[in-house]
Amino acid sequence: MARITKKEKSDGLYRAILTLQSEEEVYDFFQDLCTVTELRAMEQRFEVAVLLKQGMIYNDILERTGASSATISRVNRSLAFGHGGYQVFFDRQEQQQAAPEAAGE
Repeated sequence: MARITKKEKSDGLYRAILTLQSEEEVYDFFQDLCTVTELRAMEQRFEVAVLLKQGMIYNDILERTGASSATISRVNRSLAFGHGGYQVFFDRQEQQQAAPEAAGE
């Protein structure tokens, strides 16, 4: 997958996201930054990634999310051959879920 080069991107946006400290701040920021259509598209792609990671098949994902087969395929390619962004989230989520279990033992 192509990566946005340093010259093509604005670090300001990514740094701004890193300053946000709560779910509400993130929500408000993205509400201001994106159109409803853009937000829904990102939310849908994220849901597709979660469902693919859980092992759900394309047809079931299509039915559940309304995502096109092209969107599902694109997300699947990102999971398999992307830059690892989704995997960072999945790994951290797994660690967070394991931490309370380890503390309770």
